[in-house]
Amino acid sequence: MGHRVDLLIGERLLLQIDGAHHVDAQRRRDIEHDAALRLAGYHVIRVDYVQIVSDWPRTQDAILGAIARGLHLARPSR
Repeated sequence: MGHRVDLLIGERLLLQIDGAHHVDAQRRRDIEHDAALRLAGYHVIRVDYVQIVSDWPRTQDAILGAIARGLHLARPSR
C-alpha cells in the first residue's frame, strides 16, 4: 500500500494518529489510504493528536471497544 501506519494492534486493528498538518491534500490521501487498508481487511481507528492528549478516556474506550469486539484478530469473533 506504500504508506506506513502509526500503530498495529494485534493482527488487524490500526490506530492512525493525525497531527495539525492532516488537512486538504493530506487529508484526502489519508482517506484513500484508510479505504485501501479496509479493503485489505484491516480495521482503522483514526484520531488526531488533540484527542490523544485532551480526550484520552474516550480514545481509549474506542480502542478497547474494538479489541473487545475482536477487531484486532485476523478472524474476529462476533
